[in-house]
Amino acid sequence: MLRVGIAGFGFMGRMHFRCWKAREDAQVVAICDANPNIKEDAQKDVGNIDGAESGMDFTGIEVYQDFDEMLEKAGVDAISLTLPTYLHPEFTARALSRGVHVLCEKPMALTAADCDSMVEAAQQSGKVLQIGHCVRFWPEYAKAKELVDSGKYGKVVAATLQRLGSPPGWAIDNWFVDDSRSGGVALDLHIHDTDFVQYLFGMPQAVCSHGGKAAAGHLVHIVTQYDYGDDKVVTAEGGWGMAPGFGFEMSFNLVLEKATIVYDLTRDPAFRVCPAEGEPFTPEVAPGDGYTREIEYFAKRVQGEAVDEVLTLEQSRDSVRIVDAEKQSIEKNEKVALK
Repeated sequence: MLRVGIAGFGFMGRMHFRCWKAREDAQVVAICDANPNIKEDAQKDVGNIDGAESGMDFTGIEVYQDFDEMLEKAGVDAISLTLPTYLHPEFTARALSRGVHVLCEKPMALTAADCDSMVEAAQQSGKVLQIGHCVRFWPEYAKAKELVDSGKYGKVVAATLQRLGSPPGWAIDNWFVDDSRSGGVALDLHIHDTDFVQYLFGMPQAVCSHGGKAAAGHLVHIVTQYDYGDDKVVTAEGGWGMAPGFGFEMSFNLVLEKATIVYDLTRDPAFRVCPAEGEPFTPEVAPGDGYTREIEYFAKRVQGEAVDEVLTLEQSRDSVRIVDAEKQSIEKNEKVALK
């Protein structure tokens, strides 16, 4: 039985709690959060997607405000690290050095250099470090990747991905909109699709990005074209400047030579394959959601089970590198090469 701790109990901490609680091979034994009122605040709904726990019962769970105290006293084998992004390198290294496996939320860190330090800490510890790129594990996205890789419908001609919502206002001190702590819309939200582009096609040769800024000068919308040195068109759009009534959309359209593969969270059915010949259909996908499946993958790795490789630390670092190039492209108003 894995003894699990959760560091940071906001929206994503509660999402991880829900997933861990559903596993028969794990038990959440500790929660660490700097908020002294976390038990009361955990009764409120937060986030932009269903699945995070609210009104939860803390029976049998030790609650800490000090991270090192949790590591020392709770006897955890692994933690979900769901703290603000700027804290990821330091707290990941502290846990790994204590012999604790770490599932760290995305993005890996604010800079590629910080990502490299985390890779080194994992290598030195011999423990599992995994970054929470849940979209790679999302059943419909995983099926789309499988269909593209199979070659059944020919090569990809064009790919468009979108992730759109209103500003994230559920953090206790609104750290999301502080670029120095979250990396802003590009690194916190848009990186989901940047990472999936990398998963589908590998590292691009260059990126060309354009951004929309709010009145205060903060980037709130980004559109990027990824250059692979061939004739396919790959574009991803992300924004958190939508009006509150818009809701949340995550979607993709993959145009292949012999089919179009479509996913849109706001549609019913959300997922369809539209072949050039024959009727559209919805393929069967794995059960659960991306959070459940990434935690299953992590738990298996921690317990030494063989798994098909879905994600590496180097790929997580490279997604940060790509987003950094996208930000540079916006500021320079030019295409930026990735070396």
